[in-house]
Amino acid sequence: MISRHVFVFAVCIAVSSGGYAQNPHTHQHAFGDAQKWSKVFDDPKRDAWQKPHEVIQALALKPDAIVADIGAGTGYFAVRLAHMVPKGRVYAVDTEPDMVKHLAERAKTNGLNNLTAVAGKPDDPRIPEKADVLLLVDVYHHIDKRETYFRKLNELLKPSGRIAIIDFTPESAMGPPKAARVAPGRVKTELQGAGYALVQEHPFLPNQYFLVFAPAKR
Repeated sequence: MISRHVFVFAVCIAVSSGGYAQNPHTHQHAFGDAQKWSKVFDDPKRDAWQKPHEVIQALALKPDAIVADIGAGTGYFAVRLAHMVPKGRVYAVDTEPDMVKHLAERAKTNGLNNLTAVAGKPDDPRIPEKADVLLLVDVYHHIDKRETYFRKLNELLKPSGRIAIIDFTPESAMGPPKAARVAPGRVKTELQGAGYALVQEHPFLPNQYFLVFAPAKR
């Protein structure tokens, strides 16, 4: 489930340069070769529409924050987050074994001792401590039994913790097949049902919504 979100990155970046097409065959593509796909997922061209630095700035993280990037892929956000929380820790979670291996090697190569690769499960990110922020980028539409899943994530948050969800809008020209997308209104309704309240909504991403939630009750 969660590891499949990396399909989105491949399609979005490749389509913008006239490459891959969005079709069922591409949607089912395997992503076991992390070295191969890192050239796509970490393509600098992605920065123009993903705006990673603006996203991280909007999260207003403290230097000692604990952050989990759920569905981290090859580490596009996780590496950047690790640089932004030098006294904290970033857990880069993925369900694809080769991605987890790649994340661990990337952390070592870059000297990021505060970046830990985690082999998550489809229904459990398996992070070992409570987090200040759980970040899910282009993952939401792949999660099964979302209300149950997000109720479980509540247990992984610190008292002031937040969940940030970024995913493609229904009208975006890039992203997964439109039938697979989840509109932001539905995300808000589902998260409310799982016990959260919307605390921020950032409008600066051209193709995606950026919603931040906090548990409604403690």
